[in-house]
Amino acid sequence: MGLGALALVVRPAYIATEYVAAAATTGGYSFVADSVSRLGEVGCSAAYCSPRHEVMNGSFVGFGLLLAGGALLLARPLGTWATGLLVVSGLSSVATGLAPLDQDAALHAAAATPLFVAQPLALLVLSARVREDRPRLARVLRATGVVTAAAAVGFVLSGEDGVAAGALERLALWPVLFGVAAVAWPHRPRPATRAGAA
Repeated sequence: MGLGALALVVRPAYIATEYVAAAATTGGYSFVADSVSRLGEVGCSAAYCSPRHEVMNGSFVGFGLLLAGGALLLARPLGTWATGLLVVSGLSSVATGLAPLDQDAALHAAAATPLFVAQPLALLVLSARVREDRPRLARVLRATGVVTAAAAVGFVLSGEDGVAAGALERLALWPVLFGVAAVAWPHRPRPATRAGAA
């Protein structure tokens, strides 16, 4: 169970991979206007190129596996529904990394859609799950679930080319990293207590 918690706790590091990939782009990249998926585009043109697309797509796959695997290993405290929703989210992330936006936009959208639906639902389910033991966290998770759901709807409606597409997408995705990590934190591996210690 400790390894599952560790897998979920380290997932906020995903954000760093976006910055690593974005730093190498040519032609201009905006975290507000441009979608995350543009960082994973394989092809280059005179107008735009993401040379570190492998970093971004690998991140989608790797951190998706951490989410799915961590949720399965932590299934008992998370509960059946939250575990299932997080596994779906993780597999959706993996599929997104395997289907870059510029290679097949329709397949990419189909791969990514479950993530935007399942993650806000998972936060709401987790909110109910921890309500008695961690009421403050439950309130935060509930609010975060509502905000990420609204941002996901806004991103879908605005499309990849929306004026604030990047900001909306990140508002739908980044808070989930911290919400799930907060739920997993108490279950993280801890150093063994020495025998005879006070």
